[in-house]
Amino acid sequence: MAGLQVAPAHAEGYWSEVQKRGTLRCASAISPPYVMKDLKTGEYGGAYLDLCKQFAEVLKVKIEFVDTTWDNIVAGLQAGKWDMSPALNRTPARALVINYSGIAGYDEMNFAYLLANEKTKNPAADLSTFDVAGMRIGVMSGSAQDHKVTERFKKAQIVRLPDANGLNLALLSGRVDVAGADSTTNLLLQTANADKVGLLEAHPALMKQGISFGLPPQLTYHDIQVLNIFLEEKVSLGAVDASLKHWSEVYLAGAK
Repeated sequence: MAGLQVAPAHAEGYWSEVQKRGTLRCASAISPPYVMKDLKTGEYGGAYLDLCKQFAEVLKVKIEFVDTTWDNIVAGLQAGKWDMSPALNRTPARALVINYSGIAGYDEMNFAYLLANEKTKNPAADLSTFDVAGMRIGVMSGSAQDHKVTERFKKAQIVRLPDANGLNLALLSGRVDVAGADSTTNLLLQTANADKVGLLEAHPALMKQGISFGLPPQLTYHDIQVLNIFLEEKVSLGAVDASLKHWSEVYLAGAK
């Protein structure tokens, strides 16, 4: 029996390769308060970018934020352009081609509109007053909200913008009549422009999905568990909620 000793496993996982490289690459498609960028300084922030930074500390590597759009955030994982896609809604279609971490939060969507716009006056909760010819519905191109709006709206024109900043500007400037986005992102827009912007909560809800980190398709179960154990504690201690509150306040302070 002495000769039947089992040698310890030394599997080289994905995070080991990240450690050898010395940097954790985190995709950054803008959607406050999850992922943000100061356009004046170029500095990144946001609740899910905080998690990227903290996970980099666990791996003992530097963090690198990579500019991208919601259109490219999944393809970039497949192509090896970055290691994590934060604040990514979990959908079966995406899960067919990438991996996901565990859920760090949940996402619903609502619709922002200008109060002075006669086209959107007294909107119906079933969205019927928005789905008419001549109505322009803005979304972040390639986002989960884009897919849901495309499925639901058959008569309205869908206008696709690259990120939340572009979508907000399009609504405030009148380029679009309605902005369909993450409910927290739209709430920040409405809070910063309370005299101009109204919100409509769809009934029944158009979307309720978990939010997590998109991960490269080649990650093993062990690799994913490393990140999940990290996230589990952050969520249970309330760190994610506290970070969302902080970055919401930062966004609103900058909007004044």
